[in-house]
Amino acid sequence: MYADSHCHLNFPELAADLDNVLETMRQNEVGYALCVGVNLEDFPQILSLVAQHDNIYASVGVHPDYEGVEEPDVAHLVRLAAHPKLVAIGETGLDYFRLKGDLEWQRERFRTHIRAARQAGKPLIIHTREAAADTLRLMAEEQAAEAGGVMHCFTESLDVARAALDLNFHISFSGIVTFKNALTIKEVAKFVPLDRLLIETDSPYLAPAPHRGKLNQPGYVRHVAEEIARLRGVQPEIIAASSTKNFRRLFNIA
Repeated sequence: MYADSHCHLNFPELAADLDNVLETMRQNEVGYALCVGVNLEDFPQILSLVAQHDNIYASVGVHPDYEGVEEPDVAHLVRLAAHPKLVAIGETGLDYFRLKGDLEWQRERFRTHIRAARQAGKPLIIHTREAAADTLRLMAEEQAAEAGGVMHCFTESLDVARAALDLNFHISFSGIVTFKNALTIKEVAKFVPLDRLLIETDSPYLAPAPHRGKLNQPGYVRHVAEEIARLRGVQPEIIAASSTKNFRRLFNIA
C-alpha cells in the first residue's frame, strides 16, 4: 500500500473528477492521501471532502506564496487543528523564487505556523524554495523540532536534507525524483534513512514519469516509490511499506 503525503484534491482540476481520481488511487493501491491546505478561505472545502472519505486526511495552513488572503494567527490555527481528521499544520514555509522584495511578512507567517504546530501538537508541512538557509534558521529559532514534520517536495541539497533530519523532520519526494536531470534529488533519495522517508504527488502538479506533462493525481505516487526503489536497489514494496508506515506514524493515523 502507498500513501500520498501531499496533494490538493480540493483544487478544481482534481475536484471536478474526484470519483475517477479516487478509483485510480484504489487501482494503484494508494490507501491514504493528505489533502494539504494552502489558504484559510478554501479550508471548509477540504473539511467537507475529508468528511466523506475515511482514507483522506487534511492539513491547515497558508502557503508562503499567497498574498492578499486571510492571515492566520496561532489561536485560530490551533482551534482548526482540533478537528479529528486534521493531522498537520501547513503547508507553510518560505519561497524566495516567486516573490521578491521585503518578505518579512512571509517569515512572520512561517513563525506563526511553527508556534501553532507546537501548541497543537501537530507536525508541520514545510515548503521551501530558494530560501533554505532562512527556512532552517527559523525552524531552529522557533524550536520546530518539538513539532516535527516533513520537508515536502524536497528539491534541496544533501546538506539541507541532513540539517532537516537533525531537526526531527522527514523528507518527502515528489515526481521530480523521476525526472532525468534531477541528479541532486536522486542522490538525496538514496541517502535519506528509510524511517524518515515519505512520498507524495503534490498533485495536480509535477506528474512523474511516465505521466510527465499531464495532470497529476495521487494514484501516480507509486511511480515515485518505484524510482526511489530503483535508485536504492531495493524492491518497490520496501519503499511502499516504509513510507506508508512513516506516514501513519508522523500524522498519528491508526
